[in-house]
Amino acid sequence: MAKNFADFRYLSFDVVGTLIDFEGGIKDCLAGICAEAGVKVDGEEALTLYREARYSENADLFPDDLVRVYLVIAPKLGLPAEPAYGERLRDSARDWKGFDDSKDALVRLSKKYRLIAMTNARRWAFEHFAEELGNPFYAAFTADDTGTEKPDPAFFERVFDFVAREGNTKEDILHVAQSQYHDIGISRRLGMTNCWIERRHSQKGYGGTIEPEQFTQPDYHFTSMVGLANAMEEADI
Repeated sequence: MAKNFADFRYLSFDVVGTLIDFEGGIKDCLAGICAEAGVKVDGEEALTLYREARYSENADLFPDDLVRVYLVIAPKLGLPAEPAYGERLRDSARDWKGFDDSKDALVRLSKKYRLIAMTNARRWAFEHFAEELGNPFYAAFTADDTGTEKPDPAFFERVFDFVAREGNTKEDILHVAQSQYHDIGISRRLGMTNCWIERRHSQKGYGGTIEPEQFTQPDYHFTSMVGLANAMEEADI
């Protein structure tokens, strides 16, 4: 049985993919480049190529790595393999939008819970994401802060240490994320209670996110942030 919502003091969030629509941002930027080059590209095909290029041994931190990724996928998409376009893809992160339900849901949830951002993005990008979301976070941990990326347990341990300094434990955290690979599986192995936001519930495959070796059944499962916010508010009635 999953814990009661009232048992949590913190909600920790994956940001890119759960709250920020990075797939839409990448597809929109590539669509603009394609239009200029006179090339037509299927968005889902582009995401598949992105995923294959992104998760490699020589990957840089996100979203800086989008420069390298673009140069890998451009020839396969029939686009000019020029660094300037890769830099354009990287810099587009400044303008990526939150999902339609993210900002309002975070406002509602912040009335009762302390919200912690946990993102593999670098701090410069996270600052733009946080502003897009209305700056709702009580604390934030980025790849620059932790020196690593999820699903590395060390990333989560930094958050555990933070709440411990406030006299709490990981049992006081509900971890909310869309990525089975980066978040749901590892949070389960570390003994956290988790909530899967299945953003791609109406689409096939894992899009721009790497597919996990095995699926992890989450403690809670919603297809939107508003679903989580509604459930947590109803639990208080």
